This record gives sequence, C-alpha cells and structure tokens, in this order.
Amino acid sequence: MTREGRRAARERVLELLYEAESKDTSAASIIEGLPVAPDEYAWTIAVGVDDHRKEIDRVIAAHLRGWTLERMPAVDRALLRMATYELLHETAVPIGVVISEAVELASQFSTDDSSRFVNGVLSAIARER
Repeated sequence: MTREGRRAARERVLELLYEAESKDTSAASIIEGLPVAPDEYAWTIAVGVDDHRKEIDRVIAAHLRGWTLERMPAVDRALLRMATYELLHETAVPIGVVISEAVELASQFSTDDSSRFVNGVLSAIARER
C-alpha cells in the first residue's frame, strides 16, 4: 500500500473510532452499518483497536503524565489508540511513519497542542517497543 493509501486509511480509522466512541459502540458495528466498507488496512486497524482495547488503553495510560484517557480530547484518544495498535501489532510499519502520521492527523483534526502531546506519548511507547 502506498503512503497516500495508508494516510487515507488512517484518516478513515480516526473517523470510525471517533464515531464509535461518540455512539458508545464498536468500530466493527459502525463498519457493519456502512454502505461501502473501508479498505482492508483501515478495517484491520479499526477492528484491531476494538479487539485489543484494554491492552492499548493500559499501554497509553502508563505513558500519560498529568492526564487520563478520559480527560483528553476524543480525537487525541482515537489517534493514540490507532497508533498504539500499529506500534504493537503492525510491526512491519516503521515506527517513525506511525508516529509521523498520527502527529500530522493531530495537527489537522485536533487542538493546537495535540500534535506535541501525541508525539510525546507515542515516542515513549515506541521506546519500549
């Protein structure tokens, strides 16, 4: 898959995870209701986050300083979950690419401080990987 293809897939995953959280459901159930399924990579990441949510949240929480998962913006939470899943379970994707894409999405879709925050948390997680 090309860089542009993965970028689009990650953006779609962000949308799916955000929608699932706002509706208090799973990304898989959101996907089931779509008229057109997302591409395979987006599906894999979104469902992977669902399947490994407890582990992912535990890893993220261990690297937060002065924050809780519940307190951060929902977009940041979705980005951290997506990227943490990739760091832990999609090890063929370079660490730098995962972090860079998440930071770019945070800059585009979240608060002014989110890109630095997401970068710091993911960098700490990546050091342990």
